[in-house]
Amino acid sequence: MKKIYLCFALLVVFAACSPNEKQEVPPVVGKYGAEIAEDGAVSVDEMLAQLNVSDTVQVKVKGEITATCAMKGCWMNLVLPNGEEMRVTFKDYEFFVPKEGMEGNMALIEGQLTRTLTDMETLRHYAEDAGKSEEEVMAITEDKQELSFVANGVIIYKTQEEAVSE
Repeated sequence: MKKIYLCFALLVVFAACSPNEKQEVPPVVGKYGAEIAEDGAVSVDEMLAQLNVSDTVQVKVKGEITATCAMKGCWMNLVLPNGEEMRVTFKDYEFFVPKEGMEGNMALIEGQLTRTLTDMETLRHYAEDAGKSEEEVMAITEDKQELSFVANGVIIYKTQEEAVSE
């Protein structure tokens, strides 16, 4: 009987000491716009497949922030896991994101995605808003085919690397 208790006690100890494999969620920097659930995002491949079937799709996806509007926070760019960059604006200018310090953080966005042709003047305007030099702005000489996302809601997560370095 003592052996059974000993085995049970060892089992409890090992179970308590086993590593927790639950993935840790990075801290939230902020939530903007409509409240959105943190789960249910589709993969980039799935999002692009949906866009191949329809010109416009309602979707939720996650990506890394590469730039935000330095003037008002009225747009941000995300690089998606497949390397493609996507411009994100905010529905009816109802909300903005922080103007600086968001690069490298992850954003979960929900809204409407379209593939669009952005004209050269608008691309130059975005470059000016991002604080690019006059040379960089003038180097934009043609329209660009890109993904355009109008977000209803955004959650920005602080990256794990940044969270650890504080």
